[in-house]
Amino acid sequence: MPTVTSADGTVVAYETLGDGPAVVLVDGALCFRDAGPMRPIAEALAPWFTVYLYDRRGRGESGDQTPAGAAPAEALAREIEDLDALVSAAGGSVAAFGVSSGAALALRAAERLGARRISRVALFEPPFMPEGAIPAAATYTAELTDALGAGRRDDALALFFRRVGVPDGAVEGMKHSPTWPATVALAHSLAYDDAALGDSRVPRELAAALSVPVLTLAGGASPDFLRYGAEGVAEAAADGTFMVLENQTHDADPAAIAPALVEFYRGNG
Repeated sequence: MPTVTSADGTVVAYETLGDGPAVVLVDGALCFRDAGPMRPIAEALAPWFTVYLYDRRGRGESGDQTPAGAAPAEALAREIEDLDALVSAAGGSVAAFGVSSGAALALRAAERLGARRISRVALFEPPFMPEGAIPAAATYTAELTDALGAGRRDDALALFFRRVGVPDGAVEGMKHSPTWPATVALAHSLAYDDAALGDSRVPRELAAALSVPVLTLAGGASPDFLRYGAEGVAEAAADGTFMVLENQTHDADPAAIAPALVEFYRGNG
């Protein structure tokens, strides 16, 4: 299994599929190479690209040297350094695709690393919120920080699932699942996703500063609030395109996502 070493010494595990220009896939909260949507997406893209699948720090087979209780800006910087190391392993220039909170990380990495390192960036439903939802996002950040700071990982995980709409009864049922302990082990990484989202507002100034093409995607069957962030980023970007994938939800079919990405990365969209 190939690895790269990030600036702070964290070892990041990755693998590649296919052959062609490099594309890096950035997972959302709690996901990694073998638990999430990216492997089938990578397989769908592999006929055209060399696709880099990696485990974000603290997940899967990657390590994590982030100090406990690190400030959001530091946690975000460490994850961008991970991506920078991966870009170097890929030859120094990649296109990127991020899903959900991973889309927020990909967007911020594109701005921080610049066009020579990330030449195009595609985002699926980054969960940036309209103004009326910002107070609830701030409450979630505060409660998550408190829970993780006190070592209450079960509570942190439950907070996240409630935040994304899982009913209380279902959350309680999940706690008795045999997979719950493994998921609890990833709970600290929720702070990294929250850091990538910032205050949860659309980062319009950041998007406007990008000098690379930006494609944002949303499912036609997703709630309006999940389309909000994708539309907002595309509107703010100097070279932004927003696309709706009909009949898709936040758990979109890779067969629906891949054609849009192929066209975009090949410069046809």
